[in-house]
Amino acid sequence: MRQFHFFSLMIVTTFLMGSSFAVIKFGLPYASPLLLAALRFVSAGIFMALIVLMLKRPHPRTWKQWLHISFIGALQTAGVMGCIFLSLRTITASESSILTFSNPLLVIIVGTLCFQQRYAITQWIGVLFGFIGVFFTMGATLQLEVGIWIGFCGAIFWAFATHLTKRWGATLDVWVLSAYQMLVGGVLLLVASFLLEEPFLIVNASSIAIIAWLSVMSSIVQFALWFYLLQQGEPGKTSSFLFLAPLFGVISGAILLNDPLSSTLYIGGVCIIVGIYLVNRTFSSTQLRFLKKLFGKTTA
Repeated sequence: MRQFHFFSLMIVTTFLMGSSFAVIKFGLPYASPLLLAALRFVSAGIFMALIVLMLKRPHPRTWKQWLHISFIGALQTAGVMGCIFLSLRTITASESSILTFSNPLLVIIVGTLCFQQRYAITQWIGVLFGFIGVFFTMGATLQLEVGIWIGFCGAIFWAFATHLTKRWGATLDVWVLSAYQMLVGGVLLLVASFLLEEPFLIVNASSIAIIAWLSVMSSIVQFALWFYLLQQGEPGKTSSFLFLAPLFGVISGAILLNDPLSSTLYIGGVCIIVGIYLVNRTFSSTQLRFLKKLFGKTTA
């Protein structure tokens, strides 16, 4: 894939991810968190499943492939999105997004510890820059609430889902994977809604519009692009672009929710750009030796 094409699709994907936090905040007065998440993904999953059936996209032929899709759905949709929606009950959209999009750091940590991946020192430095950038983007504050731990669990689920999608996704059609993992995750969220909360739903023009946007743009389009991009690149490098999502989240929050823009946003934006550059840049042996002297031995 050409770099411009890859970067363009990544910008669209991370914008949809980041802006969804503000849209979710709009939706919480109309529905309980897990029910809102369930409606988002069940409707998106059904709609997309009908499309892949009509287009006769290649479906899994073995129970093992269906199991892979279901497991990814349990992690990526039910786990990640369930934690996001629950965390937003006690913490702000900004705090939830900084936890969720610590994902690139966790992808490299999980890849090293669990999937025998090896990363260069420049990638570790880049991820740390990106994480610092996200922290500054959110105003350099983070309160220790229950929602903090819930949001962090979502980031862990996403890190594992990222590696498993890369490992299993090569044998699956990206549209089929997107459709059925959303449907499985949505059903699990629906069950969780009736077990873990008192579900409620207010049906009006606003709630329908919010669910429609979350289902189509922030689910179908976002997940299809994300799984496609994961299959095109290495998980650590691809995930580094997720640091852009909180930046878009803050900007969309300022536009939609009138959230103030702090001076730390600009510092955070620069750190995020530097972090993405370091994770994706291929350095010469001379440059690497210089970095080793500064930061110690490489992990690669």
